[in-house]
Amino acid sequence: MIARIGGKLIEKRKNSVILENQGIAYEIFLPVITMTALDNHVDQDGCVRFITYHYHQLEPSRSTPVLIGFLNEIEKEFFEEFITVSGIGPKAALRAINTSIASIARAIDEADVAFLKSLPGIGPQRAKEIIAKLQGKIGKFGLIQEEGASKTAPLPKDIIDEAVDILMQLQYKKHEAKEMIQEAIKKQPLFKDAEELLNFVYKQRINSSPSAAVRRARPERYA
Repeated sequence: MIARIGGKLIEKRKNSVILENQGIAYEIFLPVITMTALDNHVDQDGCVRFITYHYHQLEPSRSTPVLIGFLNEIEKEFFEEFITVSGIGPKAALRAINTSIASIARAIDEADVAFLKSLPGIGPQRAKEIIAKLQGKIGKFGLIQEEGASKTAPLPKDIIDEAVDILMQLQYKKHEAKEMIQEAIKKQPLFKDAEELLNFVYKQRINSSPSAAVRRARPERYA
């Protein structure tokens, strides 16, 4: 079992990195939050150390060892809590944790289904299962002072401008478009492009609509 690994960072991919250690290259998968903060943890020699979660991904004809990397113990601890939810394995958790751990922890504690189901791969039912399993158990994670609050680069201006322009083409006034975009960024600061940002805006508007409010108030009719 590989618990920690350090070495020279030789390649960054979309959701993983290649780390060389004593002539052996390891692929290590990273949550978005870890990938975003990675540059601040690479030393002057290009080396970095990860705390790892090591498991075997089982498939019909093979078992593939997988390493998931974290920059500190608290990130790994939250990940391990998250995968205790029925139906959420390491691969699904890796994809879902795409915003700050503190934000996700607070959403769980506050039973914010709308926020949780905005996470990649998390639908309404899974969001409810996460709350049922973890609410009241992960409060300390909501106290994390995220590196992203001060060190992560802000969302590129061209993505914001493109999203605002598209909303204006859809007949929203400029100030309305900017407000919608800023509200989305407050809840989830990381988007790869304008399309992903606008999809998040759409989900937030749907979740805040009167019909969504009725569903939240009377969940038994929509189970």
